[in-house]
This record gives sequence, structure tokens and C-alpha cells, in this order.
Amino acid sequence: MSIDGAVAHTDGPDAGAIWHYGDPLREQRLLQAGKAAADLSHRPVFTVGGPDRLTWLHAITSQAFEGLAPGTPVSAFILDPQGHIEHAFAGIDDGETFWAHTEPGRLEPLLAWLRRMVFASRVEIADVSDTYGVIGTVLMNGAAGADVEDSDDASNATRELGTAHAPLRYRVVPRAELEAALGEVRAGTWAVEALRIAAGQPRIFLDTDARAIPNEIAVPDGDRLGDAVHLKKGCYRGQETVARVHTLGRPPRRLVLLHLDGSDERLPEVGTDVLAEGRVVGRMGTAAIHHELGPIGLALFKRNTPVDAPLTVDGIAASQEVVVDPDVGQHFRARLT
Repeated sequence: MSIDGAVAHTDGPDAGAIWHYGDPLREQRLLQAGKAAADLSHRPVFTVGGPDRLTWLHAITSQAFEGLAPGTPVSAFILDPQGHIEHAFAGIDDGETFWAHTEPGRLEPLLAWLRRMVFASRVEIADVSDTYGVIGTVLMNGAAGADVEDSDDASNATRELGTAHAPLRYRVVPRAELEAALGEVRAGTWAVEALRIAAGQPRIFLDTDARAIPNEIAVPDGDRLGDAVHLKKGCYRGQETVARVHTLGRPPRRLVLLHLDGSDERLPEVGTDVLAEGRVVGRMGTAAIHHELGPIGLALFKRNTPVDAPLTVDGIAASQEVVVDPDVGQHFRARLT
């Protein structure tokens, strides 16, 4: 894939990033197959150093950081006292420093909050966005591009490996090494977003709003609620809401994957109302055209919206695919006798 002909975003949170390099659907197949890398260096990067960094992050976030092995990627939320998601970040610890990235435009308030919480902890927080950038890739069976050829059938081979909608892996590299690390085969943010949406992975602050709680956007799996919440760790701000909804009830809303009518050559904007029989039942999040699924998007729906309800969003017909089960939490309820 040539880097010539690159088309950049002109507005929105990804303004300035490369949207595509001229062939976005092929870029998706190559990225999905582990054959391409995406330049995500518009995402801000920060570090947390010091001997107390992991215990400190463990105490103030939704993630279990204590005992985190070097090289293990993690995501985390910072919640308000009512359990709403205020901040989100992802990163990796190298044994001495935790390297993290967050959404464009969200770094300043995140770092301000973190610095207020340092107190006597031995941690050092730094914005390193000017000297480090983020690269996105997809790993196939633990190795990039394993057993997948660069061909029109690459997506089918990927699907046979059981990773049809494989999530991205993020890597922080020095900006001086960014071009070499990206290589010649590249994918734009269109490809990144299409694979992420197809995997049912919400982008916080775009696929969510100020009222969102973790239970609405992630599925419980053992001790975890999605990638960013550990259900068996110690107390942190907002934990009471997460635990109560998980054990005693069902979240008021749920994340869905929307399949949009492709006959209209446009995609709905973030924040657009989703309607069922003329009644507002949800909020539209991000949308993209996927190389196999066509136009798709994520949305937050009222939990009791029927899963087979005919939908429209900005005049575009749509149907829903369940991401968070409407009955999640039901199995915890005591049976009446």
C-alpha cells in the first residue's frame, strides 16, 4: 500500500490524522490480516513513573494494576462518584514506567485530575506527546500476519483463524522512529475505526456520553467487565455503582452494533437520535463502512428496546446486533419460589 495519495481528516477529534491512503477497504483487509500498521500519532501520550505507580493507579482507577506484568496491555477508567466514566486511557508498563495514551483533546483534564491525586505517592506524571507517538496493528495468533496472504481472500483467511474482528494492539514509539516503525504498508483511521466498531469496542466520549457507566458498554467475563474494569479489586471511586448494577440489576442502557442501510451514501453523525417507530430509543455513536459488513456503527440504546425493532437514524434504516445483552445481570437475581 503506497503512502502516496493520503487523505487526512479535516475536523473532529482525529483532525490531522490520515483517514485513508486511497483504498480504505483494502487497507482494512491488510490491517485485519496483520499486514499493515496505522499511524495514530495524533493520540496524546503520557507516562507515569516512580516506584508507587502501579499501586497508585490501582487505587484510583477501575483496573487492577497491582502485580501487572511488564508488557501486558491494559485499559482503565476513572469514574465519578456515581460511576459515570470521566476519563479513559490505555497503556503498558515496561517495568519502570507506565506508558499510556488517551483520546485527542482529553489529555489536559486527565493529567490535571491525576496530579491532584498524587498526595504522598512516589509517582511522576509527564506529557510526552511531543516525543512519542502511537501505532496501531493487529496481531494474528500472536504474530503479525501469521498464515495470511496479502490477497483479496485475506479477510476470509482471517475469519477462519477465529479473529475476524480482531481488536487493535497499540504501540508507543519515539517520533524519530515513527516512519520506520510504520513501514511501507499502512492503513488509515477509516480502517482502524471499521475494525473497532465491528468488534463492538466503544470509543469513550464518542460512543458514550456523560451519563455512561461501564456496565452499559461491556460484557462481564469472570472477574472482568470488558477490558477496563476488574470486578474483584479493592475500592475505588464509582465502584459501588458498578458492583450494584453488576450484582443486583441491569444497566439502564446497552451498547449495540447497528447495521445501516447502505443504499444511502452517508453515515449518521455522532450524537444523532436513533428512532424506533418514531420514538427515541438510543444515541448514535461512531460509524464506518466495513469491508465485509458494509455500513455499521455503535449506539447506546434503552435496555428494553426490542432487539428486532425496526430502526431509523437520520432517515437511514437500521437493524441492531446485540453487544451487551438486554438481560445481563438477570442470572444474579434470586429465584422466586
